[in-house]
Amino acid sequence: MGRGNVNKQSDLTPDSIVRLEAGAVVLLDQRRLPDEEVELRCESAVEVAEAIRTLAVRGAPSIGVAAAYGYALAAERGEDLDAAYRALAESRPTAVNLVWALEQMRSDPSAERARALHEEEVEHCRRMAAHAVALFGPETRALTHCNAGGLATGGYGSAVGALRDAWEEGLLAHVWVDETRPLLQGSRLTAWELEALGIPHAVIADSAAAHLMSRGEVDCVVTGADRIAANGDVANKIGTYGLAVAAAHHRIPFYVVAPTSTIDPATATGAGIPIEERDGAEITSRFAARNPAFDVTPAELIGAIVTEEGVHRAPYSESLPRVVRG
Repeated sequence: MGRGNVNKQSDLTPDSIVRLEAGAVVLLDQRRLPDEEVELRCESAVEVAEAIRTLAVRGAPSIGVAAAYGYALAAERGEDLDAAYRALAESRPTAVNLVWALEQMRSDPSAERARALHEEEVEHCRRMAAHAVALFGPETRALTHCNAGGLATGGYGSAVGALRDAWEEGLLAHVWVDETRPLLQGSRLTAWELEALGIPHAVIADSAAAHLMSRGEVDCVVTGADRIAANGDVANKIGTYGLAVAAAHHRIPFYVVAPTSTIDPATATGAGIPIEERDGAEITSRFAARNPAFDVTPAELIGAIVTEEGVHRAPYSESLPRVVRG
């Protein structure tokens, strides 16, 4: 894999997040942000899979787009497409967008199809953000967890896209940004994106969220999702479930903003969602550690799920769009 310079933060576009060039998938290396803006060139499907596995590209829609480009690259290079599919599909287990995107590519593994899929995901983000604005009241102080912005979606953002539209409509006053241990996607990535957008925000320790809720300083919680079960249970970055419990206790609405590509109708409930376990060294280099990367928030704690199709309320088994896979 090779590296090079990338445009500055103010020039962040879908193509600067992830794109397909002749002979390579090129992505903004999210491991280096916010201190360095560096491009990573992946010259095979295996290298794209490694970039996904090591979080150089992350966020459910973004890894789906990256996988689509990796599969198109494999076809262009004459690689074994079955082997390419397996390598990409196995790179991370929780986000359903990954396999969804690969299934979209199987019948047409072209660069044009991959780019069209990328454009569709960005447009879906814009549509869901426009729907989500209805959930915000004047002077809303929102709290968000992990990163569900342009970096995580290939452009514009799901939860951060909703915050962006609410800010532009004059409804958003401030965003609390959970740091998101152990890899700090909130304090490294979400804060970086909000700064570029000019949205007032402050980073907080994950453990401070309930305290701010108790003081009346949070009006709603808005997150993205990595997989949504048929009943509305939502897998998202570890710590999301705790936020939902705290929000319910304080009678604060908890909203999820995610594209329909994140819905997994084949998984009945959150109990069936595989939870990725990552290396304990991400937490400590000295002691034994347990490091689940995601948790599952039960549907009954979620006030609304927003997709590009609209705002969906419980019972989610009836209101969520029916997604056809393959």
